[in-house]
Amino acid sequence: MLLQGAIGDAYGAGFEFAARAIIEKENNLTHYRTHPRYPSIYKKYTDDTQMALALAELLIDKIELSRENIANKFVEVFKRDVREGYASRFYQFLLSINSGEELLEKIIAKSERNGAAMRAYPLGILKTESEIIEKNAIQMAITHNTETAKIASEAIALTSHFFIYNKGNQQQLIEYLNDFQNYQWKANWQNEVTMNAVETVEAVLTILKNEISLKNMLLKSVNFGGDVDTVASLTLAIGSQIKNVEKDLPTFLFEELENEDFGRDYLMRIDEELIPLK
Repeated sequence: MLLQGAIGDAYGAGFEFAARAIIEKENNLTHYRTHPRYPSIYKKYTDDTQMALALAELLIDKIELSRENIANKFVEVFKRDVREGYASRFYQFLLSINSGEELLEKIIAKSERNGAAMRAYPLGILKTESEIIEKNAIQMAITHNTETAKIASEAIALTSHFFIYNKGNQQQLIEYLNDFQNYQWKANWQNEVTMNAVETVEAVLTILKNEISLKNMLLKSVNFGGDVDTVASLTLAIGSQIKNVEKDLPTFLFEELENEDFGRDYLMRIDEELIPLK
């Protein structure tokens, strides 16, 4: 799950807010593309995966998902492996602090962007919907304490849970979410995706509901245009848990993904350690 999310993140990062002509020409799953603004993240994942990794590690280590513990972990994973890809102001903010306590004290958590949603999918491993909703409310409020971010991040965590525990087929997903949330998802997104949390989730749900191969999920994610690394990361992470979806990603996406201290092999190990938590 984390590995596939990182692949979507790294592949999509090269097309983030790219011109339509570039997407049409180069989104063909033959190579990773260099992001013109962040060349240092070529073949590397971004903040999407790094923050999801923080939540996954807390779950594996059976550390309480409190505000303080989550905030400390967000700072820890950034400081041990500083990488670009974060929103510029948040990146500078993380560079300037040294602890979760500082994060909680100094952050202005009023964003309606998709940062809380992009990292929420590991929470799907929790055993009940009520616990997912409770823990997600804690993690999202640290950085994105708005109703829009809450609805969106909750939907991602619940969607992940739905497929991890095989609670229904793809066509039943939206009914499941609408039963648990005070929001009516549509899953018919067709436009470019901004960084708005609800727009991002609508795009992700549209793909998860309709596509039956990881290859097509990745292509469709990027074809939307806009904040495509987040869409691609979420669709591949969650899509990898759908039982009847074809696992047909080109091998170069695995082989060429970064593999330093927290790269491909580390993500594979984290995925293996998440499985017994079911």
